[in-house]
Amino acid sequence: MGMHASAHIVWDWNGTLFHDNDAIIGATNAAFAELGLAPITLEQYRALYCVPVPKFYERLLGRLPTDAEWELMDGVFHRYYTEHRVRCGLTEGAAELLAGWRSGGNSQSLLSMYGHEELVPLVRGLGIEAHFLRVDGRTGPSGGSKAEHMERHLRALTGVRPTRTVVIGDAADDAVAARHVGARAVLYTGGSHSRASLEEAGVPVVDTLAEAVAEAHRIAA
Repeated sequence: MGMHASAHIVWDWNGTLFHDNDAIIGATNAAFAELGLAPITLEQYRALYCVPVPKFYERLLGRLPTDAEWELMDGVFHRYYTEHRVRCGLTEGAAELLAGWRSGGNSQSLLSMYGHEELVPLVRGLGIEAHFLRVDGRTGPSGGSKAEHMERHLRALTGVRPTRTVVIGDAADDAVAARHVGARAVLYTGGSHSRASLEEAGVPVVDTLAEAVAEAHRIAA
């Protein structure tokens, strides 16, 4: 991969580079329907969503789902999402920002909690794979935190220093994962969390990816 002494961005995928809010909400409501829960709006989702995901379901159910309920809801969610993600695309301006960051002599990678085997062909099909030093999706069970995945991801990147790394994502867990490895974070309001819940993470919160990149450049300089 070569040595990289420049600033580095670790991008999140769902709700950040990939604008899939409609598919996420549809899949969530399909999962809820399995337990007779009423559908929720994007605004309600952003106000309540958290990881690990079973805790999110607890906020709606009033209790943690049983193992059987979790397996059922998780399966329905992923089946629905896979069917409907084809209508989704990159967040506006994302491709240009990726190209600009790279042409500026900086490096970037992608770490998602979306399954690795599904993520890689999706990124490749959207024509942006070449911008990244590495693309990692989740391996193992779904629903957990990104922190340990972030640790493995950075360890696999030659010459990338955590102190000059900025994680850009749409969830408070992205800030937790960044803090876990000694990196910084910028959170984007266009995905899964409300601005109010993101601001509780104590890191910069922005409304566009262009602002996120500008902030990343500032704090990783």
